[in-house]
Amino acid sequence: MRWENLTSDSGHSRADDTALFGAEAVVTRTFDTPEFNGITFHEIRARSIINRVPAVSRMSFQWTVNPYRGCTHACVYCFARKTHSYLDLDTGLGFDSQIVVKTNAPELLRRQLGSRRWLGEHIAMGTNVDCYQRAEGRYRLMPGIIGALRDHANPFSILTKGTLILRDLDLLKQANEVTDVGIAVSVGFTDPDLWRTVEPGTPAPERRLEVVRTLAEHGIGCGVLMAPVIPFLSDEPAQLRATVRAIAAAGATSVTPLVLHLRPGAREWFMAWLAAHHPHLVRRYERLYADGSYAPKWYQRRITRQVHELAREYGIGPADGGLPRRLPEPEPAAPDMPGGTQLTLI
Repeated sequence: MRWENLTSDSGHSRADDTALFGAEAVVTRTFDTPEFNGITFHEIRARSIINRVPAVSRMSFQWTVNPYRGCTHACVYCFARKTHSYLDLDTGLGFDSQIVVKTNAPELLRRQLGSRRWLGEHIAMGTNVDCYQRAEGRYRLMPGIIGALRDHANPFSILTKGTLILRDLDLLKQANEVTDVGIAVSVGFTDPDLWRTVEPGTPAPERRLEVVRTLAEHGIGCGVLMAPVIPFLSDEPAQLRATVRAIAAAGATSVTPLVLHLRPGAREWFMAWLAAHHPHLVRRYERLYADGSYAPKWYQRRITRQVHELAREYGIGPADGGLPRRLPEPEPAAPDMPGGTQLTLI
């Protein structure tokens, strides 16, 4: 594994090789438990935890916090797979099973929030990999992170597919009393067969919608990022209707659709999955995504229009609640590093 390209003693002279951590501080662990079978954790002590979103990005937030790299959710479409190549790790199975854990994230965040240079701007979480993936059940980094944000009354938002967020419900309620807190859950579709193959490490869609319902019952509005809408697999009108109906029934404050995008790293892994599970769709995808990572604008607009019409029918707005900072389509970015860049979601 190439840690040295992220360390201060690597001998590199380029300005963008700022150290994330020292290679001597990396501790590699495996756990002999069924939920972590085949997963390796690389524990590091990060040197910075608040990351700046690239200036060219269309994101309406500028800062993110991500305590993990790699994700056991194993979503075959995850755009963040490319980030593992920066460590010479595989962007396929390696991304799903080699997890970097920033063990000092809570204490580091508290220190950075207390700096005179920090202006109390909104911080988005879950915009790279899920901060409530399975590893969080063991490492418990989020309670300290939310506690630090609460104590500094710093506005923040969380995007997740994880039900583990309910463990921190009391902390979220406390933070919600002193600052702007936005929660969004990602549910792109409700088809159980599609979920089992395309998002094998995530809680089922109905369990994620229970998170929405529970948060609403405790006075915390929760939006749904309907992402990704997968062409030819979850985009039929009846499928879109079923998903929006379930989202509305859960009490979501908003629903925002996002069509699947396939960046390098994710594209190769997704197309291999497609060839194995839906070989008849390979040529259709090659045509649809012939011009790059994104589906054509006409297709994106069609899906957005359909979902917004269904949202109005079921009495929820398209994107006027839940997450305080709207999450538009992601932009390409470089590896996360102190004061540098941070990727966006899904």
